[in-house]
Amino acid sequence: MPKRIDYYDDPNAPTVNSMVPSVNVVIENDEGDILLIERSDNGNWALPGGGIDLGESMSQAGVRETKEETGVDCEIVDVIGIYTDPKHVILYTSNGEARQEFSILLRARATGGDLTTSSESTQVHWVPRSKLADLQMDRSMRRRIEHYLTPGETIYFD
Repeated sequence: MPKRIDYYDDPNAPTVNSMVPSVNVVIENDEGDILLIERSDNGNWALPGGGIDLGESMSQAGVRETKEETGVDCEIVDVIGIYTDPKHVILYTSNGEARQEFSILLRARATGGDLTTSSESTQVHWVPRSKLADLQMDRSMRRRIEHYLTPGETIYFD
């Protein structure tokens, strides 16, 4: 199975050869649990998300990616942050793409659907905040969740 490998400030990271605008979506249920997937390409837990396709907006991408990866329908509410750290390199072993991070973190509310896995998610769960620290997660994803959980007065960006 093709893998995704995340590097951060690593001299052994491959040379970047692409940048793809993408989204991650954070959704809470009524109990304050956060919707997460276990990624099939690296086993890490993550917010649903993915690349923005040509011809779609960031909001459309967020709704589509959330539905594809989790089975949950949602409505985008606002933007939490924009992440473009050149020290974060993502290698896709299937095609040798070495991507610089470019992710927009969106907040959404669930509007329907049922939790369902996909080819990109081996598990989908509403995770209580108290259990987040126990999950295997890439550094960049943990930062996104931390920024969501400690909101500021303005949009986070780097």
